Amino acid sequence: MKQHLHPSSQQANTQSPYESPRTLWAVVIGFLIVWFYMLGARTLVPTDEGRYAEMAREMVATGDWITQRLNGIKYFEKPPLQNWMNALTFSLFGLGDWQARLWTGLCGLIGIAISSYTAFKIYGRRIAISTAVILGSSFYWAAMGHVNSLDMGLSGMMTLALCGLLLSQRDGANAKEQRNGMLLCWAGMALATMSKGLIGFVLPGAVLVLYTIWTRDFGLWLRLHMGKGLLLFFAITAPWFILVWQANPEHPHFFFIHEHFQRFTSTIHKRGGAWYYFFPLLLIGILPWLGLLLQSMFASLRKEQSQFQAKKMLLTWAVFIFFFFSISGSKLPSYILPIFPALAILIACQLESISTLSLRINALIMTLIGAASIFMTPKIAGMAKHVYEAPFYAAMIPWAYAAAGLTLIGGLFALIYAQRNKDWSVLSLAITVFLAGQALFLGHDTWGKYNAGVYHLTAIQAELKADTPIFSVGRYEQALPFYLQRTTILVEHPDEMQFGVGIQPELWIPKQTDFVLKWRDMHAKGQNAVAFVRQEIYDDLQKQNLPMRVIGHDPKRVIIAIPH
Repeated sequence: MKQHLHPSSQQANTQSPYESPRTLWAVVIGFLIVWFYMLGARTLVPTDEGRYAEMAREMVATGDWITQRLNGIKYFEKPPLQNWMNALTFSLFGLGDWQARLWTGLCGLIGIAISSYTAFKIYGRRIAISTAVILGSSFYWAAMGHVNSLDMGLSGMMTLALCGLLLSQRDGANAKEQRNGMLLCWAGMALATMSKGLIGFVLPGAVLVLYTIWTRDFGLWLRLHMGKGLLLFFAITAPWFILVWQANPEHPHFFFIHEHFQRFTSTIHKRGGAWYYFFPLLLIGILPWLGLLLQSMFASLRKEQSQFQAKKMLLTWAVFIFFFFSISGSKLPSYILPIFPALAILIACQLESISTLSLRINALIMTLIGAASIFMTPKIAGMAKHVYEAPFYAAMIPWAYAAAGLTLIGGLFALIYAQRNKDWSVLSLAITVFLAGQALFLGHDTWGKYNAGVYHLTAIQAELKADTPIFSVGRYEQALPFYLQRTTILVEHPDEMQFGVGIQPELWIPKQTDFVLKWRDMHAKGQNAVAFVRQEIYDDLQKQNLPMRVIGHDPKRVIIAIPH
């Protein structure tokens, strides 16, 4: 016979942590301490983290909060919300790693808080707590909350839109709650649009269309407060788009055609992938709740005893966004991040009626993952493709052991408590896997420092004076400009600034031969200069007898200065 655990059976042996304010507060405080500490625990890793930190730094340095720049060059790929928030953080707290990630971290917390509050208003206190526990411990959400990229900012704002809609349309919402919920939804879409573009509006709109077709709840369109909502939407989005167009007439075509239509319909950004690209990422990202995912999604197909079918809306949201990015010509791992709050609420709902067997299966999956990880961890060193990579992989091993051990312990505790107390089973798994994920992040930092090039900062800074130029020859360093608080002069390789140098050709040197002439001239005049070059370019410069002195060297880059 299938055995279910109901709320009435929660105190079979021990009190439920959900009923203990002291326990809940301890978990929340501990979670927030780790969450905020980890924002500054690692070096900013290229490309995204360095790029968006540097763009915000340049925004503060130039005082221009309308025209965005990267490396001093106009950069129109994305709207400015994240750069505005990072620039504001830098203005208040100075430059640094945690400052660069603060907005991302806050957006992750906003997503957890608003998802939990929405679950509370629709389904009650227990499901609200479970929602926060599940989303906060989901590997992808917790990981991306500590990466300075646009996708967590987008996801946090899209979660506001989703939850605003759910709060507004739920049964029992009064007129004021309906209005305020929809205004939150419209504001969320506007802020999502200001985070990453038109998908902040298009995706929620498509989900709404699909939901109304599925449920035949066409009356929902009369409850959207569309007049006030559109006014709010355009009040948030229109000013910047108008101002940036006035300052840069070339912006609209690049932003709307190149960065939206061409990105989706082609592989112009060379970020393609198979149709199944996101499936393994979803399986990893939803850990430690993988064993509950499918049954939670299938359970949401049942009709709820309410006019508004919240679970169907959540399922439509998760499935459509996953499908949308799966068919896109541009794919990156973090694109599916907005689906996790919806999945967290669905899994939290399913936990209330889940069988002991299902809970044990989920715990067993994590136990096996932990045990297998302990067995596989010594093999990490052998994954290095080059000899120079071996120390970076070796540095990950102790942290990988810690992560694997935590996962194993959490899985075993969850197995033990599956019969005794469901809430302790869930909470022990959430805590240990959350900490395991953060341990993996710490273990990656040695590799991150190498990619960022920060081991060379002292040597580079010793060469720099106020007027010393830095050249990027055949490569662009995404993180060093932020740490050096300097832009560089691109040579030969425009990287992602191809469009910008096309309209500002005076800001770069398109030919290496011109760079060589300029370098020789500076040497003759006794001037200082520094350059980042690739190894093969350095070898070529040696053959040309270019006067240069190596001040930093690793397999990724050679850093040279003019000798004196």
